[in-house]
Amino acid sequence: MVHSASAFRGTRVGVTEGAGPKNQSEAAAGQRVPRIRVSFWCAKGHETQLVFLRLPDEQIPAVWDCRRCGAPAARDGKEAAGLEPLEEGFKSHLEYVKERRSDQDAEAVLAGALEKLRAGGVLPDELPGNP
Repeated sequence: MVHSASAFRGTRVGVTEGAGPKNQSEAAAGQRVPRIRVSFWCAKGHETQLVFLRLPDEQIPAVWDCRRCGAPAARDGKEAAGLEPLEEGFKSHLEYVKERRSDQDAEAVLAGALEKLRAGGVLPDELPGNP
C-alpha cells in the first residue's frame, strides 16, 4: 500500500513551490524552502524572471543571459544598456548546423535521406510534375 505522504517524494527541487530536496529527512519533510523571484532585463527591454533560494543579495548573480535574445541582462534595466553585447550574438540551431556543414554536405545528406524514404516505399520514385 502506498502512503499518501510519499506522493511527492522523489520530485525535483522547484517542481512544487516550497518542495525540498528528495534526500530530506522525514522530520524536515513538508518544510518550505524560502525562495526569491529575481528579474533581469537586457538592453532590448526583455525581462527574464528566475527563482533562486533566498540568499544574501551579493550571492545572487548580477548578470544573466537573456532568454529571448541571448544578450547580457542585468537586475537593473539601466545597467543592462552599458553591458558589452555578445560578439557573435544569439545563434539558432540552424546557424550552428551551417557552421559544421557546407552546402554540398547538406545536399548529400538530403539525397541520402530521400533515397532511404524511396527505398522504404514512403516516397514515390517520381514526384508529380517532375519529368
